[in-house]
Amino acid sequence: MEDGKRTTCTNKLSKIILLFLFLSLSGLALLLHNISSVENLNCHTVSALYQLQTRLQSSMTAGLPTFHHNLTYCAQLGQKPTAEDELEDQYLQHLLSWPLFPSRSGGPLPLRFTSDPVHSMFTILPTKRGTEWHVGDQLEALVQMHDFQGRPKHYGGDFLLARLHTPEIGASVAGVVLDHKNGFYSALFPLLWEGPAIVEITMVHSSEAVAVLKRLQDERPDRVFFKSLFRLGLLSETTVCNMCLPKEQRPLCNFTDPHTGEPWFCYKPKVLGCDTRVNHAKGGYLKHIISDKEALLFQSGVNLKVYIGSSGTNKVTVLPFSKDEADSGSVYPEQFKASPSGYYYEDSWRPFGDINMRQFSNAAAVTQCLSNKIIYMFGDSTARQWFEYLTSFTPDLKEFNLSSPKNVGPYMAVDSDNNILLKYRCHGPPIRFSTVLSSELRYVANELDGLSGGPNTVVVLSVWSHFSTFPTEVYIRRLRHIRRALVRLMGRAPGTMVVIRSANLQAQEEEVSLYNSDWFSLQQDTVIKSMFKGLDVLLVDAWEMTLAHHLPHHLHPPPEIIKNMIDMLLSYICP
Repeated sequence: MEDGKRTTCTNKLSKIILLFLFLSLSGLALLLHNISSVENLNCHTVSALYQLQTRLQSSMTAGLPTFHHNLTYCAQLGQKPTAEDELEDQYLQHLLSWPLFPSRSGGPLPLRFTSDPVHSMFTILPTKRGTEWHVGDQLEALVQMHDFQGRPKHYGGDFLLARLHTPEIGASVAGVVLDHKNGFYSALFPLLWEGPAIVEITMVHSSEAVAVLKRLQDERPDRVFFKSLFRLGLLSETTVCNMCLPKEQRPLCNFTDPHTGEPWFCYKPKVLGCDTRVNHAKGGYLKHIISDKEALLFQSGVNLKVYIGSSGTNKVTVLPFSKDEADSGSVYPEQFKASPSGYYYEDSWRPFGDINMRQFSNAAAVTQCLSNKIIYMFGDSTARQWFEYLTSFTPDLKEFNLSSPKNVGPYMAVDSDNNILLKYRCHGPPIRFSTVLSSELRYVANELDGLSGGPNTVVVLSVWSHFSTFPTEVYIRRLRHIRRALVRLMGRAPGTMVVIRSANLQAQEEEVSLYNSDWFSLQQDTVIKSMFKGLDVLLVDAWEMTLAHHLPHHLHPPPEIIKNMIDMLLSYICP
């Protein structure tokens, strides 16, 4: 009996030992397999273990960098500017100068002392003819700002928008707002069509809110943070990345572009090396970056993008040309030619300048225009929107499946019968897309240097939105690299067409404003128009096309506006 029990125990022990040896050998084999195949791992093939690990790491990503908030953000980074660059910087900063409200000790002003659009008002001023306006005249509306107690403001700095429109005929034009720095503002409009017209003035931000945005721009460029995944086999780590990181906190991986000198850094993983980086992604938005008192300056429907009423009528009736203007034959007087860049009539954009605006209302017309053309689109999602419009509007333009991540790219579409190639690629960091493979992170300037160019090549650029959380020096530096690459491209390949899309207005809510305010976009619009002025490039003025239009503002403008933008692009290509 005892022998039988011993035999049974021995058999069980043998089985356990065999099972242990089997598991050990299996584990060793799996380890050897991973070691031998780590270089061949497909970054799209992720195990369940890795997915779980990544989710845990993403949720536990903590210890975001603590910045020493200087007025110039990492100014020492990037290539040293030339004397000419420094002069241009001074000129651009002068263009961007903004009247700030008088500083006071003890923190921000109480809400009751700040600009209130409800208590503010505008008045349409008479002309030399009194209350008679003709096509070719300039209309002026005088705005007076008041605080929440109804008292007049005595300093400027409020961010106002203005437009003149006639809904019945789909006509509208953006106005120019002049800040008199004493609580009064002038909104100026060229009168371009006959009939009734309505003046519309909007306060986007109070001067006090702009001061908060200015401080965030200078001191908190980290309010959007980024991350990268580093992976070797089944081991992975996620770290925080940005254009500049405090190096005294942790060792850094330096991913500065060797050609342009554009800086980019990630915190070094604790175990893995810097050369194991797999991707780049938006990490998130920092919260609680302003005080509760400051948050009162960004209230939807209260003091954030709210209409200002008129003290009298907000309408005028525009008569035909006066005799003097009819004799001169001028529809658009010389003194108005600097601004605006165009206007809407019958819901179609009519640009000023030497362009014959055409309507491309069917796919055949678009195909005919783009025949034998290569179109490269570089930039953010507003450039991708153009790619998507063209591929959906033109059935013969078939998108080629590159297995690219949705909304990230790169994308390519081909019409082989008509010899059309359309390509899109996002710009390099900072880019707030979900996930971009490290191998697909390309700077626009480097991509331009790789193009052959020529008369059948069209380059479209839209680079603005993802720079809104950084000081303007960062944006200026990026555009300067792009501009130099364009000069090289057009020098070696004359006839290459370059079309630049400017910044556009978008919906504004409290949190959106802190990261993507129209005030930031206005600065980018000013910079891009100035830096490319005088260069042989063409402009699609997205700022004015979204400001003048009656549809609500959106980061990605609605199809009606996109069609007008594409019509303008195609009118440049096929005049």
